[in-house]
Parts: sequence; C-alpha cells; structure tokens
Amino acid sequence: MSLPEILQAEATAAFNQLNPQAQQSIQTWPEFRLEQLHQVLGLSVFIREAFNRNATLAEELPAMLEKTDRAEGYRRELKQRLDSCPDEATGLRLLREFRCREMVCIAWRDFLGEWELEESLRHLSELAEAMIFETYQWLYQACCQEWGTPCNEQGEPQPMLIIGMGKLGGGELNFSSDIDLIFTYPENGETQGARRSIANAQFFTRLGQRIIKALDQQTLDGFCYRVDMRLRPFGESGPLVMSYAAIEDYYQEQGRDWERYAMVKARVMGREMYPEYQQLRQMLRPFVFRRYIDFSAIQSLRRMKSMISSEVRRRGLHNNIKLGSGGIREVEFIAQVFQLIRGGREPGLRKRGLLETLVSIRELGLIDADEVVGLEEAYRFLRKQENLLQAMADKQTQTLPDSPLEQEKLAFAMGFSCWEALLQATQEHMRHVHSVFDKLIGDDDEESVAVEPHFSELWDMVHKPEVIEHILLEDLHSAEVTADQKVITDFKDGLAKKTLGPRGREVLNRLMPKVFQAVFAHKDARFGLSRVLHLLGKIVTRTAYLELLEENPSALTQLVRLCTASPMVSEQLGKYPILLDELLDPKQLYNPVPLESYKVELTEYLARIPEEDMEQQLEALRQFKQTCILRIAAADIAGVLPVMKVSDHLTYLAEAIVEAVINQAWLQVREKYGEPTHLKNRDGRGFAVIGYGKVGGWELGYNSDLDLVFLHDCPADVYTDGKKEIDGRQFYLRLVQRIIHIFSVRTASGILYEVDTRLRPSGASGLLASSAQAFDEYQHQEAWTWEHQALVRARVLYGDPTLSNAFADIRHRVLCIPREEGKLRQDVVDMREKMRTYLGGKKPGRFMLKQDLGGITDVEFLAQYLVLRFSAGHPGLTRWSDNVRIFESMHQHSVLTEEESLSLTEAYTSIRNEIHHRNLLNLDADVDESRFVDQRACVQKNWDKWLG
Repeated sequence: MSLPEILQAEATAAFNQLNPQAQQSIQTWPEFRLEQLHQVLGLSVFIREAFNRNATLAEELPAMLEKTDRAEGYRRELKQRLDSCPDEATGLRLLREFRCREMVCIAWRDFLGEWELEESLRHLSELAEAMIFETYQWLYQACCQEWGTPCNEQGEPQPMLIIGMGKLGGGELNFSSDIDLIFTYPENGETQGARRSIANAQFFTRLGQRIIKALDQQTLDGFCYRVDMRLRPFGESGPLVMSYAAIEDYYQEQGRDWERYAMVKARVMGREMYPEYQQLRQMLRPFVFRRYIDFSAIQSLRRMKSMISSEVRRRGLHNNIKLGSGGIREVEFIAQVFQLIRGGREPGLRKRGLLETLVSIRELGLIDADEVVGLEEAYRFLRKQENLLQAMADKQTQTLPDSPLEQEKLAFAMGFSCWEALLQATQEHMRHVHSVFDKLIGDDDEESVAVEPHFSELWDMVHKPEVIEHILLEDLHSAEVTADQKVITDFKDGLAKKTLGPRGREVLNRLMPKVFQAVFAHKDARFGLSRVLHLLGKIVTRTAYLELLEENPSALTQLVRLCTASPMVSEQLGKYPILLDELLDPKQLYNPVPLESYKVELTEYLARIPEEDMEQQLEALRQFKQTCILRIAAADIAGVLPVMKVSDHLTYLAEAIVEAVINQAWLQVREKYGEPTHLKNRDGRGFAVIGYGKVGGWELGYNSDLDLVFLHDCPADVYTDGKKEIDGRQFYLRLVQRIIHIFSVRTASGILYEVDTRLRPSGASGLLASSAQAFDEYQHQEAWTWEHQALVRARVLYGDPTLSNAFADIRHRVLCIPREEGKLRQDVVDMREKMRTYLGGKKPGRFMLKQDLGGITDVEFLAQYLVLRFSAGHPGLTRWSDNVRIFESMHQHSVLTEEESLSLTEAYTSIRNEIHHRNLLNLDADVDESRFVDQRACVQKNWDKWLG
C-alpha cells in the first residue's frame, strides 16, 4: 500500500533532511529497501533523527533487517561491545547507540506490518532486558575492582538481582516505556579483595546508582530508558537496594494491595539468575497469591477504578487509549482481578503476560469465550496503536493525535484508509472492553460517611457557648477549647455577610459536620481547624466547590490533611479554588508529573487554547504551575518526595515554563518584526537563557525567583525580515522584554515568577540580552570574582545547541582560569562578609539557617571557592552546577576526602531540608541555636581550612 499524497510529501522532505553521509550509504540499498525507507520516513520522525544521529546506521541497517529474530543476539552482541569498552563515558555512548539501532529495526517492522504484536513486544522487552542485565554485568565487574567483591559470611560472592516490574516483567514493554525496577541481593556481608572493605548494602547501592545513571542519564547521545524505582519497598523514601530478608519482612508486614498487583508481573532480569530468584519468589508467593479465594481484591480494584475514572473525567482523557474508558488499563484490571482472587488456587493464573492470562481465564470458563476473544482483539489492537503512536517520535504518549497529519500517519500505519475509520474501530474495541470491565468489577458507589452526632451539634449549636464548650472538651478532648470555639463562632458569624443562597446554605449544612469530623480526626487539629475554615470562608459563595467537597469524602480528607500540614498550601487553595479539583484523585495528587514529562504535559495543557488568545495562554501557564506545585507539595507533605527530589521537580517545572514563555514571546515579537535574517536556513532561534543561583543549581524552593541571563548570537549588521524591520540585536532586546513581561504580569491567577536579571554583564546597567562574544569578553576582562562565583551555579535552561555549547565552553574556560590563591581567598571572604552585613539579621538565641556562621551560604561559598581554585588543575570540576555533585566531584578529584565530601553534603542537605519545610509552614528560616551543632561545626571546620 503506497503512502497517501500528504505523507509522500512528508517522506520526501524527511529524506532530504538526512545528512549527506546517510544519503550516500542509502544509494547502495536494494530497490525494495529504498521503497520501505520512503514509507517509514513518511511516518516516523524518530527514524529520521536516528539516521542523522548515528553515522553508521544507514550503512548497517540493511544487513540488520535481514535477520527477522534479532532478540536472540541482543545480549551476546552488547556484551562483546561492553567487554571492549575502555571507560564509562564510552560505555554510555555505546549503550545509547545500541538501543537506537535496534529500536529503528523494531519500529521499521512495526510500521511495515512485518510481524505480529507479540513479536514486537518480545523484542522490545528482550532488548530492555539485555540493556539492563549486560549493563549490570559490566558495572558489577567495575565496582568489584574498585571496592572488592560482595560476599556473605561464608565468603560466597553475592549477586544483585534486578527485578523488572510492570510491562517489562510481563514481557510486553511499550516502545517508549519507562522501566520499573527493584534491586535486591541475597545476604548481608562485606566486600573482599580490596584495600578497604565496605558493607554489601553500600556496595549494591553504589552499583544500583551507576546502573540507573548508565541507563537514565541524558547525554549528547540521548538516553536509554527512564528508570523508575518507585515500586520498591517504601517507595522513593526507602533504600535503593534491600536484602531478601528485608524485602520479605516488608511485604509480609507492610505490603499494600497495589504492591500485590505489581508483584504479579515481577520477573528477574537475566535468565541465569532464575535459580537464584526462585528462593525469593517462593518467599513472596504467599503475599501475592492468597491460598484462599480472595474476593477482597474486587473492592481494592474498585477503588483503583474510581481513581482512574476521576482522572479520566478531570483530565478529559476521552482520546487516551490507555487510561480512557475501555482502554488498555481496563483490560489489565480484568486480568488482574482473576489473578488476585483465584491465583492462589489456579497455577494458570500466575502467568506474567496479559494475553496468556486471558487464555487461562477462557480455559477456566471465568468469562464467556466470546468476551475473552473480544478482549484479546481489543488489547492487540490498542497495544499496536500505542506502539505506533510512540514510535512516531519515540515519545511516551497514549493520547490519539489532534493534528490531521499525525492522524493520517497513524491511520495508514494501522492499515486504515482514513482517520475516521480508525477512530470508529478504536471506539468499538474500547466499548467492548468497558462493557466487560463494568460488568465484572462494577461501580464503586461510595457510601456517604457516617457522621457522629456531636459534629452536627457543633455546627447547629454554635451560638450556645456552653454546648460547644462541652463538645470540644468532653467529646473531642480539645487542648485549645477557647481558641477552637472562637474560630468556629467567627466563621459562622462571618457567613451572615456573604451571599450564599438557599442551595449554598443547604450544602454547607451537610458539609460542615463532615468537615469537623475530618479536622478533629487529625492529630494536629489545633492547626487544621483555623486553616480549613479560613479556606472555606474564601470559597463559601462558590456552591460548586462546596458540593465537590460534600460529595467526595476523599477530597475532603485530602483538603484537611494538606491544610493541616501547610499554611502555604491552604493559602494557595484559598486564592485559586480551581486547584480543589486536584483533590478528587489522591493517586494523582500525591504523584507529581514525572520529571521528564513537565514539558510534554505543559505543551498538551496549552494546546487546548488558541495561540492567539494571549490572555488565556497567560492564565493557563499560571494554573499549570499552581496545579503542579500543589501536587509537589502534597507529595512532599506525605513524605514520598525527599527535599532533593522536591527541588528537582520545582526546577524541571520552571524549565518547562521558561520554554513555554519563550515560545509565546517569540510568536508575539516575530509577528510584529519578523525574524533576524541570520536565522534563515538553520534550525533554532539563536537565543539562550542561562539560569543562575537556585535554578542553575537545581535547588529551587516553593517561593524562589528565577535569576536569568539572556544570550544571542546575532551579528551586528543583521536586520529582521518583517513588515516593520528592526536591528537584529534590537529584536532580541524586545524578545527579552516580552519574556519578562509574561513572567511578571499579574492575572487572576497571580504572577508566574519573579525574574531577576541583575547577574547579566554590567548588572542593572548592562544590556538585557548580550551576544555570546560580548559575554565571553566581559567574563574574561571585566567580571569580578563574585561574578565568577555566580558562574559556578549557572547552566543553560533553554537554547540552541550551538549557543548552549558556546556558553558551556565560556563557563568552562572562565572557571579554569589560574587564579592567585591569596587574592581569590580574600575576594571570596570579603564578599561573604559583605553579604552577612547586609542580609544577616541576628535573633538572640536563634541560628539563622542561611546567613549565620556554618549556614547554607557558607557551604555555597565554599563550593564556589573550591571550583574557582582547583579547576585550572582539575577541569572536570566545572561539570556540575549544584553543590551536592560539586562536593562529590571534589572527592573524585582528591580535593576533599570522602569524609569531608559526605559530611559537607549532609550538612548542606539537612539545613536545606529544614529551610524547605519551614517554607511550607510559612516560618522564618531560623531555629533554636542548639540545633545543627555538628553540621555547623563541620562547615566552619572546612571554612577555616580553606578560607580561614
């Protein structure tokens, strides 16, 4: 079947964009392969980009495609390559090139329909397993050479088992899927054969970290897989690696229902590890598969179904073939309900793969055979569609495209004559799945929460003080009777001044007893009562929000929990009640957007609004930020995100918003002036945004502003090509002004970020946008030492590759300038004293976490000093812009001992953690001076050593 006309043009354009080396190699291909190439180039941006990224792919691909079953050779070939690998950096490049080549083969066969879905999923899963396990083998040997071989008490070497979860475990991996892993090892002990032994737990933790970095880290060659470790015991707050005994204890004592579901698909990576894994699998089987018929699983799945339904409604996922009604997730639930209910008695239901589980369900007669056949057909159809969707650009998506061009591509790849026919077939499959799902799992009609009578009296009898006092004292055992009584009375008195209407008052009368019950059930009710009632006072005239809380007990519970934990959150909810919708789905609320998905999520969020509607675009940006921050804060409060991860999320969110703001500003300025002519015939905008300070160091807090510097590469004699022609450099100045305006203009949802541009060359008197050349000259000829200090914590947030590389080169060269030690030390100390004088405000008996001796700023100055002093001799020290990895690098380059590096990192992170949580509570950054004594001593000791 030949490509439609619109895709013919796409294919031709894609071919013309291939680099000359690829085009030259392709000339030697057989005719039928050239025809196939033309077809896949018309369908997949990923394949086109792979040819341009991998210089030898065009030469190697025809021979690779001759072998239909490549999976059997994945491990052998990858092992050979890694065995001859000279260093870790080369290994990272090799892994990424290997994955890219093989993924092109898989995508090629997918788009040409050369194999069944099962073959595609098998190759994707075995490729991932080969990548994971051979990376483990390679790095295990490297770690043994460095730290010795981990052994048990009998001296027997101990392996680390990597357990693949989810679709990886089931052998049904998506084209662009995350990989969910759990790391474990058999027994505790110590390493042997090295100068200094370490505990097995420490060895395997370091090994695990290296494996994650090897697979997950974004390099110039891309990345291999997004590695998700959140399914491990205790989630992100738990240890990275645990022994068999620790894992067994966890699952038997604390394992939750959703962890049972996850364990159904668990599979060890590397078939030679199967004998070793049997011991652990036998230990875990009683947890996963009950010996009795376990009908409690139905109720658990109903709760999960309710959460999914809320997510579908809230996010409007009617075109999502995974989470939407009748999507892939519902097929998975249907299989799981039988596995969990009957798997303890029916061995056929303990299989990992979904399709083989459906076969067992049919053979056991648990569902009508016709319905199972319909489920199998729907699953194959939707999974094939999901794979093709993701193979178009190697992006993790399950949402059907809105763009006519992308719709045409997907329809053709699926073998349909037009988009409408594909959409109709998709909807029919999903209707069948949902009908089976609904019949089997049923509705989760959540019964209304029974409210104790005294909570109703607490609301109805507000103006009888003796009744309220008795309830608070005798029934609720309040420690703050007078204060609580005043808060409740003031709230109800305040309602007289508001326009509620009959419906609003009726809803409020039903809601308030539930509110009191939820508040006083919390151990910190004395904080929660005033905050929750203050919030309700802000939204009380909006009946829809009152109904939301009254009809959704879980939403009310989340509201009380978050407001009790953080006044910052309660203030946000009061200012922007639209955020209350987030409370409907606890699963979503406590799971922030994955770090790598913020840009995609924001793009999709903004795509619903016309580009020309600038007012709504501005509002949407702010609403997206507030929603994300609420979810980050919720996860933070719940303890599932450590402080470093919180800052990572806030930083990735800021980067996504920076890119979206630049896109909006560019459209506005281009419409008026056109574009600078030096951009013709090149990709990109000749523009970069440099983040300094907290955003540069991956350390953003909830209320942080953005320190930004703007660069361009526009020559002096360039003009724009629009109706209103202006100087090219003037264009970039207008662009920056528009960017700052978008960030700072106040809408109904507040401002986006405070932006500080004073770190640019020449400070407030300098140009808002500098050329890269001018920036380079300024840094080498005019910049003060403190400006070079600031450069330590600077990195590109947005920019063309050329400009990004230019800035990285400038930064590296500036930081590597040989400096006179005495002058550098004096400059840094003088600047630190100046900051303490102007910013320090001492409180008697209090330790000021930022500015006092041994505080955060001392740690930051120490890191900056060490980079400036030692980078001339150790250029690798310029690599990172965050303090934690700077100290790690200092140890790696023998500037600091391991003990010094770890103790400074611990001091820094623990003080930062305190500042961060005080921000959540709206408290000043100071604590009793008896706290952080050891950390302050550590910082002062190192300060005296280097700067004293």
